[in-house]
Amino acid sequence: MPAFLIADIDVKDQDSYRAYKEANPAIVKKFGGRYVALGGQTKVLEGDWNPRRTVIIEFPDMEAIAAFYQSPEYVALRKIRWASADSRLVAIETLPT
Repeated sequence: MPAFLIADIDVKDQDSYRAYKEANPAIVKKFGGRYVALGGQTKVLEGDWNPRRTVIIEFPDMEAIAAFYQSPEYVALRKIRWASADSRLVAIETLPT
């Protein structure tokens, strides 16, 4: 069942974060992911959530998200994200069709 990785990224260091942005798509693709939203305009309709850079990636299933997140390539890359941005990530499974 497809699953989504949803990230809210508050970039603190654009120069360092650029290396993350450039390398991440190849790793996402390797694990069957595809970008659905990538930092486009957001509008808060209710509540106090103030997303900065929102990224939504669809993966084939929750296992693919786990494999992506725990892969040696991404483990090394996410250290760049941690150093250059504050991040919140969630994985959510879709409903059966």
